[in-house]
Amino acid sequence: MSPASTGASTVVGADVPVPAADSRVSPGGPGYRRMSFALFLAGVATFALLYSTQALLPLISGEFGVAASDASWTVAAATGGLALFVLPMSALSERFGRRAVMTASLAVAVTLGLLVPLAPSLGVLIALRALQGAALAGLPASATAYLAEEVSPKALITAIGLFVAGNSVGGMSGRVITGWVAQEWGWRVAVGVIGVIAVACAVAFRLLLPAPKHFKAGSLRPRVLARTVRDHLSNPLLCRLYAIGALFMTVFGGVYTVIGYRLTEAPFSLPQGIIGSIFLVYLVGTVSASTAGRLVGRLGRRGALYAGGGTTAAGLLLSLAGTLPLVLLGLVLITAGFFAGHAVASSAVSKTAAHGRAQASALYQSAYYIGSSAGSTAGAIAFHAGGWAGTVGVGLLAVLGVVTITVLGTRAARLQRRRLATAA
Repeated sequence: MSPASTGASTVVGADVPVPAADSRVSPGGPGYRRMSFALFLAGVATFALLYSTQALLPLISGEFGVAASDASWTVAAATGGLALFVLPMSALSERFGRRAVMTASLAVAVTLGLLVPLAPSLGVLIALRALQGAALAGLPASATAYLAEEVSPKALITAIGLFVAGNSVGGMSGRVITGWVAQEWGWRVAVGVIGVIAVACAVAFRLLLPAPKHFKAGSLRPRVLARTVRDHLSNPLLCRLYAIGALFMTVFGGVYTVIGYRLTEAPFSLPQGIIGSIFLVYLVGTVSASTAGRLVGRLGRRGALYAGGGTTAAGLLLSLAGTLPLVLLGLVLITAGFFAGHAVASSAVSKTAAHGRAQASALYQSAYYIGSSAGSTAGAIAFHAGGWAGTVGVGLLAVLGVVTITVLGTRAARLQRRRLATAA
């Protein structure tokens, strides 16, 4: 029975009833645009900082005299730091508030972003990037938990889709800007420019984000946190969603870590500015993420995941072509499929978790960024061993995993329906 049908709903983090007259915001309501735009900017800053070195890896390899697999650690360290710290940060957000944790996280991350261009060696650069990823860990899980508490359930997928769309815009603009700036002034200036842009986004985010009205402080007791995490990890549906997020991000991390190396080589031999502009295909991700709610409405959650996986696989195969237009079309399909699948899976986590929603989202984000780190590293190693076809092979294996898990989920749902029908 839904909360609406009982005349009450549940406040995440406190598990107490609220009045039937739902005061959470919805599209067109007061504060919705400010809230959406603020979190959109947070998403822009997060992804621009998190992947600020990804389009610049060939230049970093050249300056430090290292292979792609070594330079890729500037990306993997950041996403790995986020994956490790997202759960502890979500616990802090349960105690001190979503807005406070997101604000502090952005403040630390943008400060480190201004230090990254000064790194004297690859080791220092990787260490700064790991710290930056750990700081950014306060954003993803806290943002989805904030939306789950402050936005009406019917608008939740759309609201989270807009946050994910901000991620795609940040990822796109960061890579495009760094590509052109680096072509003229080098990768250090390019990363510094991203740091300044992130500072502006962080300030605007803090000024725009409305104060939460439905947050209730929870406990920081380790035993309570451990019990909540154990409950989530014993939920088969949540575990499937975590694995799906990780596998989708394995594809995406591998492709976009390596694509710059491929396009600098023959037969393409593109300059750094043009390679950065390739990331304009992220605009496709913005559209696919923000329309994920409609896709679920038409195909259902599992149908939408099949569509996202199939689109991603088609893009991977098409990217094997030796002509630039077909490679670009492949990237478009990969990007559209990935962002649609990610928006569907992440919103499903927020709807599935009956309590401890911040921890449920944190576990998803942890799996998601572990997938990013694994994809960046495995994609680079595969590229070194077998060229672009090796990277595509890693991606196709990950998509196969998405489809397999979704099939298993479909079978589990059918068995559950049969049990319920028999019991009735």
